[in-house]
Amino acid sequence: MGRAFGTAILIVTLAGCGGVPAPSSPGFVNQTQHADADLWAIWQSAQRSVAQQIDLNPVEQELSDAPPDIRPGDPRALNLQPLQVQVTAENDVSASALYAATALVRPDPTGLISCPQPCNVRFAPAYSRCSRRTTAYAQSWETQEDNFRLILQYEFESHILYALGYDVKWR
Repeated sequence: MGRAFGTAILIVTLAGCGGVPAPSSPGFVNQTQHADADLWAIWQSAQRSVAQQIDLNPVEQELSDAPPDIRPGDPRALNLQPLQVQVTAENDVSASALYAATALVRPDPTGLISCPQPCNVRFAPAYSRCSRRTTAYAQSWETQEDNFRLILQYEFESHILYALGYDVKWR
C-alpha cells in the first residue's frame, strides 16, 4: 500500500482551498469516529509542520515537473486554531464507479471519494474547502490510524496555510 498511499496523498493535494473563513470559536464540528482530542492532536502536528517548512506546490511538481515552491516555516502557524472546522467521512466511491469514470482499477473500498468542483481531480482520499471550513475524507481511512492521521494532517496544513494568506491552489 506504500506507493498507492503516496499517490493517494498526492491526489489529495489537488483538492486545494479557497475563500475567506468567517470568525468563529475554536474547535471542530467532529463528524468522525475519533475523539475531539485526536483531531486537536492532528491539528497541532499540522501547526508544527507548517512552522518548520512549507511546500506550496506538491501537486504542480508531480503533474508538470514544476520546480518546488518550498518556503521557510511560518511560526505564526503555532498560534492558529481551527475555527469550527467540520471534519466528516464520506462513503468511498465504488471500484466499479471509479473504473467507469477513470479506468483506474482499485479494490473496494477504494480509499477515494468524489471531489466536488472546483477540485482539480474527480476523486481523492480527502479534500478541504477552506472557505467553508470543511474537510471530508474517504470512510475507509477511519480505521487506518496512521494513514488517517497523515491525510488529516495534510488537510489541516492546508487550512492553516490558507488562514495565513498563502496560495494553496497546488496543495
